[in-house]
Amino acid sequence: KNMTPDEIIYATLLVISLPLGHLIKKIDDARTKQLYSSIIGVTMVAVVCKEHTLHSITTSLVTCLIITISKKYCHIATFVWCFGYLVFFRTTHYCGLPKVNGPSNAVQLLLTLKMIGLAFEVHDTIIQRKTIEGKTKNEEEEKKLQLQLEFQGVNPSFIDMICYSYCFIGLLTGPYYRYRTYHDMLHQKNPEKVPSFEPLMKRLKFAPLYGLLFLVTSAYFSLEYMNTDDFMEKPFWYRLFYMVPMFTVFRMRMYTAWVMSECMCMASGLGAYPKASKPKCGLGPSDLEALKQISEEGNWDCEYDYETIHNINEYGCELAPTIRDGMRSWNMSVQYWLATFIYRRVPIKAVRTSITMLVSAFWHGIHPGYYLSFLTIPPSLMAEDIMKSTFRSKYTERGQKIFDWCLWFYKQRSLDYMCMGFLLLGFNETIRYWGSIYFAMHAVTGILIIVGNVFASTAKVEKKSD
Repeated sequence: KNMTPDEIIYATLLVISLPLGHLIKKIDDARTKQLYSSIIGVTMVAVVCKEHTLHSITTSLVTCLIITISKKYCHIATFVWCFGYLVFFRTTHYCGLPKVNGPSNAVQLLLTLKMIGLAFEVHDTIIQRKTIEGKTKNEEEEKKLQLQLEFQGVNPSFIDMICYSYCFIGLLTGPYYRYRTYHDMLHQKNPEKVPSFEPLMKRLKFAPLYGLLFLVTSAYFSLEYMNTDDFMEKPFWYRLFYMVPMFTVFRMRMYTAWVMSECMCMASGLGAYPKASKPKCGLGPSDLEALKQISEEGNWDCEYDYETIHNINEYGCELAPTIRDGMRSWNMSVQYWLATFIYRRVPIKAVRTSITMLVSAFWHGIHPGYYLSFLTIPPSLMAEDIMKSTFRSKYTERGQKIFDWCLWFYKQRSLDYMCMGFLLLGFNETIRYWGSIYFAMHAVTGILIIVGNVFASTAKVEKKSD
């Protein structure tokens, strides 16, 4: 299968972004750097989205108006607006408008995260200021709030917000980064001291391998073939095996795009913070006292890292023994967004996880295949947990290693199986494929849960009798 024209344009823009990022980093004036970054971004969106560019313009303009009008309630209003617009965006073809293309969907998804995140940042800054003015806390608490205001607070103008919306860095592929991270990149102290080339080359070294694996596997295994009668007539083992290379195609494509997007950030210096400030994915510096000390001493000639924009941990995805650990390594900046702006904001703890998963599923799309895949996650996690708690501790060290490898094999096959919903998209197509392999992983997961519970119950009875 050859790459589509959209994929070729996409890949070309990703590659071009690396030298462009390097040129942007060399600009000293913050406003000039900001304008050039946004001009490049608008040009990219116009090239890949064409007439659909109007969707992102509408989303960002209305969000900026909401934030300008009401900083107190902008986070709620922006959330409703952006997700409400996503409904319209995905159903335009029912309204007589052109159906949006793949790149437009990617731009809209990332813009939704950025706009809602921006509104929360503005709202949180207002709350921090009011709390400090209230003077009803101890000295230590006030110092902590002052540090948060200084290094995490935001006060963007209308133009700043528009420019953030269209900054070319991560515009097509992510990662998600906060407005404050963007602001810090524009106002970087001594950008020439911030390393770019070395971390970029270190991060880039496996990207050609991922790209090559994507091209090779996609040339021999195609999604279109899975929907044919000829495929359904193949032997069971062939149909069962087919999901392995299909998930490989999916992973290698995402690895290539996300590693390239991290390199784009590195080329421009976005997300570079002193290592002493202990940066975390999405958040940025977590040790604000250390950052304050560096700032006061003017010691910007120090060791930096790019953990803030670290979006994919391929080693974790491939080698983590459990689904839970593997998922934590996947699209980490979006996981940060979900945890920070959804999970922790839901006041009722009992429904936090359910609401977060619902928001995540809706953000990904309205295709039934997504929801079928998401529904396989809870039982798979349950199976892993019950097997680990029931059996693992009973084995020797060597036995535990063998157990972990078995668990890893289960994880990989579960994700292969789960991924088919994301690829096939339709309800009938997904059920047809899963049915053709006799819902194998549903069955295995059910058996593991039953076996784990039976042995756990037996162990409890034996313990009581002793």
